[in-house]
Amino acid sequence: MTVRDAKNILGARVLAGEDLLDQEVRSACGSDMMSDVLAFSKDHSILLTGLCNPQVIRTAEMLDIVCLIFVRGKKPDEKLLEMARERGLVVLATGHRMFSACGMLYEAGLNGGAI
Repeated sequence: MTVRDAKNILGARVLAGEDLLDQEVRSACGSDMMSDVLAFSKDHSILLTGLCNPQVIRTAEMLDIVCLIFVRGKKPDEKLLEMARERGLVVLATGHRMFSACGMLYEAGLNGGAI
């Protein structure tokens, strides 16, 4: 699946990284707890979260996450978006709740993988 596919499935808006939408993603993780995301540790992943702080960007960078999807209508501020741009991350936003967004991506064939 590509980031563009995920964007279309969720009806998400692109907030950063429009030129990077054709990157392949292999799995996804949904969490507002970055400690859980660190335990997930898959590369070429999507992170779905409602947490809008710099720790999300730092976590994504450490784990080679290529796309952040903010759920529940969350809107990261411009500072956070600039951090994402500097690190080559795609940032999307959707009004779907995390559970629904994860389910939609799973149903479309994106796996979470075993820990």
